[in-house]
Amino acid sequence: MSFSRRGFLGAGALLATPSVLRAAPPVLKVANQRGGLRSLLEISGVARDLPYRIEWFEFPAAQPLLEALNANAVDVGSMGDLNFFSVFASGAPIKAISATRSDAASQAVVARPGANIADAAGLRGRKIAAARGGWTHYSLLRILEKAGLAASDVQIAWLLPADAALALRSGSVDAWSVWEPFTSLEVLEFNATVVADARGLTPSASFLAAHDKPLLEKAAQLSDLARRVAEGWAWAQDHVPEYARSTAGLLRQPVPVLERAYKVSATRSIPIDAANLREWQEAVDKATAWGVIPKSIRVEQAVKVLGAAPA
Repeated sequence: MSFSRRGFLGAGALLATPSVLRAAPPVLKVANQRGGLRSLLEISGVARDLPYRIEWFEFPAAQPLLEALNANAVDVGSMGDLNFFSVFASGAPIKAISATRSDAASQAVVARPGANIADAAGLRGRKIAAARGGWTHYSLLRILEKAGLAASDVQIAWLLPADAALALRSGSVDAWSVWEPFTSLEVLEFNATVVADARGLTPSASFLAAHDKPLLEKAAQLSDLARRVAEGWAWAQDHVPEYARSTAGLLRQPVPVLERAYKVSATRSIPIDAANLREWQEAVDKATAWGVIPKSIRVEQAVKVLGAAPA
């Protein structure tokens, strides 16, 4: 596997000169998905004065990112809760070190115009696009369950977002189980309707996760990164229009789409505490029973809370 690399130096990094030799700063290998950690840290300004260097590795989705994390090709990256737990359950030497939560309305089932699907009960017998594993696989099953339907009552087409969007717009599928900002794009640009969302049905958490080896060797840097990510999300909550304008070109999405998506998601940092561990365990147990996660795990074994980084 090859990984694209782009490094960036914090303002506080010291460079060796011919006259004065200085120790090279520590390096964190950070995995990024487009519009993810890198843009959040840079747009919010919390990446200034880093006491270490970040080497960025770009990935198109959570699955290849987790493969790289499992192989220790990167130190740390972010992904959805069930994607993380699924890979941890397979034996990957990784731990979640911090968490965020998005409003569960950010996970929804949308129907194409003309599909005449008024609510989740109307999905019976319909063809629905979804990505196997992770958030929208689980949220689709929860939405169906709430409506009194089983997975066998619908036809699920396992498609990644690019193919699922084309299938919905062409009429090849009737609905799509999806997440933001794809939901807002379909609603605002292609007149899709939200049939149901996952409020009250799923934790809608994401994790900053690290490989066990850098957790031992770079704990201070990882703790500092986790703190900065939390600060970045706090900034984004208070600067939705600015954040949307700044990421629109990067994501190639209209600004109103991203504004709607960020408002719906309302992503914020949350603690890895007993209450959240219980909620994640309930979701993992249910996801395991449905085959979304390959085997049962204890979620407290999948997390590691780091101490505060030195000032």
